[in-house]
Order: sequence, then C-alpha cells, then structure tokens
Amino acid sequence: MVNIIPETYDKYIKAVMDISRVITSDLYLEDILKLIVMVLAKVTGVEICSLWLIDESTDPLKIRLKASQTIDPVYMKERALNMEEGVVGFVATNKSPLIIEDVLKESRFKEKEMAKKLGLVSMVSVPLQVHDEKVIGVLNCFTAETHIFSETEVNLITTVANQAAVAIMNTELMVKTRVIEEELETRKMVERAKEVLMNKRNKTGEEAYQWIRKRSMDTRKTMRTVAEAVLLSEELE
Repeated sequence: MVNIIPETYDKYIKAVMDISRVITSDLYLEDILKLIVMVLAKVTGVEICSLWLIDESTDPLKIRLKASQTIDPVYMKERALNMEEGVVGFVATNKSPLIIEDVLKESRFKEKEMAKKLGLVSMVSVPLQVHDEKVIGVLNCFTAETHIFSETEVNLITTVANQAAVAIMNTELMVKTRVIEEELETRKMVERAKEVLMNKRNKTGEEAYQWIRKRSMDTRKTMRTVAEAVLLSEELE
C-alpha cells in the first residue's frame, strides 16, 4: 500500500534525478518509458504504474498505452483510446489529475474486468506536461488496496511525471534531429553524385537525378547508397 511521508521525499528526489539523467542519454524512447514506470512504481510502492502517450499521427488523436512495469499480459495488451474516452482521455483533455478511490465504481474507467483480474482498486492519473504546459500523455498509478492519494502524493507523482515528459520530448527531438541530419546529408551526396554524372556522362541535372532514382529502384537500394557508389567510383578513377 502507498504510504508517502516526508521522510520518503528523498526517494522522489532520487526518482527525478534518475529520470533527469536520461534527458542527456542515448537511450531509445522505449527504454526511457520503461525506466520511468519502473522508477515510479518502486518509489511509490503501487501495484501497477503505466504510461500512455498521445499519438499525434492519427486524426482524430488517440492516446496509447506505451509502458508498464508489470509483465502481466492481461494488462500489457495493445490499447488505444480516443481523447474523450476513459480516465486517460479525461486527464489528458482536462490537463489535471484524477483520483479514484474504487475503479470498479468509476464510470470513466473502461476496463473493469481487467481490474478485477489483477486486483486493482484505487488509482491516480496525472498528465505528462512539458514546460509550455502541453500534455503529451498520462501517467497512471494503481494500488491493490483502497487508498486515497493525498495532495502531497499527487504533487510528488506529478513532479516525476513532468520530468518524465521532458525526457520523452527530448528523446523525440533527438530522433527528429537525426532524421533531419540524415536527410540533409543524403541530399548533399545526391547533389555531388549528380555533378559527377553531369561531368562524366554529359547528363543534365534532371537526367542525372532520374538516373540515380531509377538505379535506386532497380537495385532496391537507397538513393544515398547509390550516390555513395557513384562518388566512390569517381575516387577510384
């Protein structure tokens, strides 16, 4: 059962520090999400801690279960809700925590059969917010006994959640940056390869580009790989 008292603040501080470390790490997003739920479950003593992220690639938006420290397949099945659905949808939309004493009596909680199987009773759900107050997801904590989460407990969990949001956003930014850098590098290589073809084979810029593109399709290799081969052949001559 959760029992957060002033003497345990250091555990939460350590949890924030653990999550802060991944902000500058090279961990993949999946690893970071697992770390967040494991750390929070450990310091709070809750039965299950789960993390949901808003999928901005869908229209309308959906919020999807991404990580939990439990390995129970009943809980870890792939799940997604619309933004107006369930507890997570409510918390994400309203940007505020929700405390539920008994999930079986809460109309917003959609998976009562699962809760019965796993023995889940009380929960607190808090939004994952970054500095500009944008909500990117929701963090849930479930207990196996009846528990009313205090304001102090909610504030501490929210602090960890917000730090987690920064780590997640930072990781996504790093991935996007790498993709952009790779795209720019590919364009540079293709341009250099075009110049080689224009000079060596008397092609126009458009003809050189189409040659690289066709070669890429015929060989099922990326345009970057084809461009690299053209540049390598130039160096070997």
